[in-house]
Amino acid sequence: MVNTEIPKHCTTSPSSFSGTPLLTINREATIDLDSTNTFEGPEKLLEVWFSASPLSLPEASAPSGLKVVPSEVWKEMLDLVNCKVLSIVESEEVDAYLLSESSMFVFPHKLILKTCGTTTLLSGLPKILEIAALAAKFPHALGDAVHGKATAAIPYRVFYSRKNFLFPDRQRGPHRSWRDEVKSLDRLFLGGSAYMIGKMNGEHWYLYLTEPNTMLTPPATPDREQPVKVLDLPDSRLRAKAQAMDLDDRQDETLEILMTDLELENAKQFYLEHASAVAEGQYFQQAHKARKDARTHLGSINDMDEGEDIEQYRANGVVEKICDDSVDVFSNTSDGYSASASDDELTYPQELTTEGHALGTVVSDSSGLSGVYPTSRYPDARVDAYLFTPCGFSANGVIPSPDEEGSTHYFTVHVTPEPHCSYASFETNVPASQTGRETADVIQQVVGIFKPGRFSVTLFEAKDVADEDISNAKKKAGKLEAIKGYRRVDRIVHDLEGYDLVFKYYERFDWEGEAPRLGEVGF
Repeated sequence: MVNTEIPKHCTTSPSSFSGTPLLTINREATIDLDSTNTFEGPEKLLEVWFSASPLSLPEASAPSGLKVVPSEVWKEMLDLVNCKVLSIVESEEVDAYLLSESSMFVFPHKLILKTCGTTTLLSGLPKILEIAALAAKFPHALGDAVHGKATAAIPYRVFYSRKNFLFPDRQRGPHRSWRDEVKSLDRLFLGGSAYMIGKMNGEHWYLYLTEPNTMLTPPATPDREQPVKVLDLPDSRLRAKAQAMDLDDRQDETLEILMTDLELENAKQFYLEHASAVAEGQYFQQAHKARKDARTHLGSINDMDEGEDIEQYRANGVVEKICDDSVDVFSNTSDGYSASASDDELTYPQELTTEGHALGTVVSDSSGLSGVYPTSRYPDARVDAYLFTPCGFSANGVIPSPDEEGSTHYFTVHVTPEPHCSYASFETNVPASQTGRETADVIQQVVGIFKPGRFSVTLFEAKDVADEDISNAKKKAGKLEAIKGYRRVDRIVHDLEGYDLVFKYYERFDWEGEAPRLGEVGF
């Protein structure tokens, strides 16, 4: 039997992952996806936290927090954002949604939504607050039909960020300018802070964030139907919970690598035609090897003594049925591999010639993306990938910690390879302390896959409550200086409420491209 599956660490077959994250594919949403035209790769990124950690959910909320919300409810919200769900990887700690335009991750205590193109991400934010209130039962303010206000959960903290757009004139809704986006957020939240980080006449990054214990705008009347409850726990349990929450907070870090002007040869691997050719070569090589192995085992079977146990061969999947008068069904094969008539007898899988998850996993493996967090270190890691027509790639990775039970992180990758608008992004919240590697090593590995002409790095890292010294952030920034093949052009370190932020911009030594496409002008 020829094995046509992708290696199990990035397979699309749920059956091969018994007891690990489960994949659900939305076949209907994958019809007629096409990325032929000029595309806005840089994403809008929204994080809405409803508690500081999954261990500190309000008592009135659902025990599993946001994860109690059915996928159909999230799909209604995503309709407002103008994107569709392609597939879902479900796990105990996080549900990873692969979207037609990027990704969404649902944890018990927070939601992360990242969308590209001309999606209207902020148009979905009021609906997110309403879902968190009505479906997940988070503390909320009652709606006001007279003034057109929906019921809204009160978030713990909100973050919104994006790189400068390449084609801002094509954006819709509240995303036509940073000024409009800030106004949209300020209508919802009190005391938010907006930043532009980087050179105004060069590559830059926008950030909006609220302080802990965010207040809605205007200050809303709490839901009187929800009484205030006091959690009565023994001191020992309170200390244990506080320690766990503190550990969770201190491990909160997010790394983003935003790459433009991808090297042409490296970008080809994210085209359907190229990926299909790679898959075809792998398929027939595997088929030929399987035939040779089977013929070898059949020869061994024919030489067996009467009564010798052959179950070992069945267990290995080499033969499904063996008769006394066996016929060598592989007699047409030759010892040397060639794409000959023997290959013509094979049925080449249709899914390896068209866009979808099968070719997505081929690209994830062949490009090296599935090796950023390898199964040798993360045995339960799961990668869900999709390749578009005629090009373009998206992937979500769910990374359960091998060391800490109940700790699961993610990474997400999105690629627009067309030369006139080439862009790739990599984002992860896997703590550097867990990988045993420096953050610079992860950046080097990712950048090596795409070889961009230039790229920006943002590193958000929670700081110890007792440590308000920004020197730690500066030390971290110093370790990101040396990226082989690139020169660091810009470096900014920000001391934010509860977080250190490092922003860096790099250009490849041999890159001879034009100045950055600014796109937006003014605030």
